Amino acid sequence: MAHAHRTTAAISHVFRGTFIHSTQKTAVQILEDALLGVNAEGKIAFIGTGVDLHKLAQAFGFSPSEVTQLTQHEFFMPGMVDTHIHASQYSYAGTALDLPLLQWLNTYTFPVESRFKDLDFANRVYTRVVKRTLRNGTTTACYFATIHSDASLLLGQIANDFGQRALVGKVCMDRNEGVKHYKETIQESQEETSRFIAELLNKKYPLVKPIVTPRFALSCTGALLGQLGAIAKNNNLHIQSHISENVEEVNLVKELFPESESYTDVYHRHNLLTDKTVMAHGCYLSDKELDLFRETGASVSHCPNSNIALCSGLLDVRNVLNHKVKLGLGTDVAGGYSASMLDAVRRTLDTSKVLTIQDPEYNTLTFEEVFRLATLGGSQALSLDDQTGNFEVGKDFDALRVNVAAPGAPIDLIQCEEPKILLEKFLNLGDDRNIVEVFVAGRMVVPFTEPVDSCTAESKSLRSLHLSTQHPT
Repeated sequence: MAHAHRTTAAISHVFRGTFIHSTQKTAVQILEDALLGVNAEGKIAFIGTGVDLHKLAQAFGFSPSEVTQLTQHEFFMPGMVDTHIHASQYSYAGTALDLPLLQWLNTYTFPVESRFKDLDFANRVYTRVVKRTLRNGTTTACYFATIHSDASLLLGQIANDFGQRALVGKVCMDRNEGVKHYKETIQESQEETSRFIAELLNKKYPLVKPIVTPRFALSCTGALLGQLGAIAKNNNLHIQSHISENVEEVNLVKELFPESESYTDVYHRHNLLTDKTVMAHGCYLSDKELDLFRETGASVSHCPNSNIALCSGLLDVRNVLNHKVKLGLGTDVAGGYSASMLDAVRRTLDTSKVLTIQDPEYNTLTFEEVFRLATLGGSQALSLDDQTGNFEVGKDFDALRVNVAAPGAPIDLIQCEEPKILLEKFLNLGDDRNIVEVFVAGRMVVPFTEPVDSCTAESKSLRSLHLSTQHPT
């Protein structure tokens, strides 16, 4: 018996087969003919080997006949962690990629996001993005919503209903000259953020929590940033925003905040850099700024698809890691056109190879390293690695059952391959058809228990939200 934790909770699932995950020391660790038990609380109760079956069955009170056996071409891997995704932009994902960041926001993003005061529209979009990301193996998502509190609460409810682990952020912005009707006053932002946090926490969803979300320094006055820093501190909450994505953006931040030494210093001065902060992009962070990230415990979300699609820049991931800064991957829909974390893995590898083309001495990322960034790295970036990110006894069982030879899927196996090759093929070639089951906290959430195109859950969520968020105007 390798690892076990005695608990009063009964064993609900036992799986036997290949498990592939990352540890702090090893980018890819392969456990063959492993036994993993999940208890009724959704936590990993034991990890052992096949030869220990009867000992474990006796110790944990399950029948060997109840063990689920994986097939030759199957393995379990940890669920993937999307550290940065705009749920509100999903409706136009795959389009509108012809402009640089700031023009893109004014032309496409802000007009669409302003529509989310309509809860019917919000319900349609948010239901689809949660389903799509779950189907693609995102067990944990860090979501930007919009400035609309009720629609943001709806996103939290939908994530909870479908069983996704999520951080949900009501966007805060009191400065927007591009689309003037899509912004708040400082007072509105403070009051609505506080209401959003209180109501979402009051739901007591087991896996969905609020995250304080200033859009970015260009959309917020210093006064608002300071208030949001205080709200996050007083409620011990996560924080998310954007940083150093685009050269024009970086220069404008210098003009708006001349008292600050750097873009990073803007957030730091307003108490928004903590060990529960994740900042997206960071393409132009200096070494001094990365040192400040490390000192505060803040993390970077690498969003390679949108960095390329909007022609923003190329993040040197190796340099971030060398500074010992926590880093995870993000899809950044819809600046990134794909909601799949497998795309984030591939674009991360592509970006690293582009940097190698530019500098042949560059230390290119390996697929093993990027696998860790998509799983354990993401959980560390969101300060959730005590709960999820890999297969350790006591952690929640967030996992993907992958069948590399799934019928109709895009991978052709010509010969028998070892597990590491199967993992590499899946990361480079696979898609949702290879992900046959998705578990979050021990609960199978994919396949869905209702037809994917059904509007029943959407209608129920909307009716429930209308009743629960009625308040005096």
